[in-house]
Amino acid sequence: MKYIDEFQDPELARGLLDEIRSIVTRPWALMEVCGGQTHTIIRHGIDQLLPDQVELIHGPGCPVCVTPLEVIDKALEIASRPEVIFCSFGDMLRVPGTGRDLFRVRSEGGDVRVVYSPLDALKIAQQNPDREVVFFGIGFETTAPPNAMTVYQARRLGIRNFSLLVSHVRVPPAIEAIMRSPNCRVQAFLAAGHVCSVMGLGEYPELAERFGVPIVVTGFEPLDILEGVRRTVAQLERGEHTVDNAYPRAVRSEGNPAALAMLEDVFEVTDRAWRGIGVIPGSGWRLAPRYRDYDAEYRFQVSGIDTREPAQCRSGEVLQGLLKPHECEAFGTVCTPRTPLGATMVSSEGACAAYYLYRRLDMNKTAPREASPVG
Repeated sequence: MKYIDEFQDPELARGLLDEIRSIVTRPWALMEVCGGQTHTIIRHGIDQLLPDQVELIHGPGCPVCVTPLEVIDKALEIASRPEVIFCSFGDMLRVPGTGRDLFRVRSEGGDVRVVYSPLDALKIAQQNPDREVVFFGIGFETTAPPNAMTVYQARRLGIRNFSLLVSHVRVPPAIEAIMRSPNCRVQAFLAAGHVCSVMGLGEYPELAERFGVPIVVTGFEPLDILEGVRRTVAQLERGEHTVDNAYPRAVRSEGNPAALAMLEDVFEVTDRAWRGIGVIPGSGWRLAPRYRDYDAEYRFQVSGIDTREPAQCRSGEVLQGLLKPHECEAFGTVCTPRTPLGATMVSSEGACAAYYLYRRLDMNKTAPREASPVG
């Protein structure tokens, strides 16, 4: 994309809001499945500017937040070992495990390093042949290809002291799990554009047809969100349920063939636990058998992990769209960015973090409906 300002134009935003108001005739509940979109919505007050009939529900779109507690605790155990250099993106260091986080491990002497690419971790492995280097590979379909490429490169170059602690998750099975929930109120989805830029649209039509829900692929700027809402509401009002690509500047229906080929080679689909939600069949990846030697769980044989979620934390309900962050009794009091109970409060894409950062502490005090969502 060459320009940003054109997707934050206040006049265009008002026009889209007017059009949404003109077509909506009944209540609709839409879920965005992307933490980046959640932060755009809350930062710009888009949910408060929409007509009262249109509700935006925040889904399990934060990859840091859905990384299961057991995997976090395994990361803490591995990172504590003296022979290990544990590498991670910075947003994982404050995610609470059972009783501590990676920052605490580092303060206790563990060699925990922040990197900006999995290839940085591979370089560290080359530079430290006498140490075991582990990269914490988490995320949705967007971060899986570079992590797969790093394992592929490690195998090709014969780097034996590198491994990947894998916790990758897939969006379409999560959508299916949400729709199968007996408490589901979701009538349509705003799909994450960056996920679809990798995977394409192939998995969505069957879901839209089976559950009778529109799925609109949406970008991340304010106008992207509003256009996605407009298209979604228009479908709902017409009684339609198709897949619509509202992010064509980045998403092609076939996705990214090179990335898909790398995923097919390095990973295989597996059942995966989602923090606060539970196991969703076929919702994750693990390393394929030919890359098993690069699997940190296999290499370090971490077992006997006793995981304990804080009793007051209701982030699982937030991730399922059953609860808005401000409705949790611990939000902003016991649970803050300095004293987080769950990952949703510390992740840069977490819904609780968005509500705290943009002062959504009391939803009875809403922004005026005529305010501009941009600028």
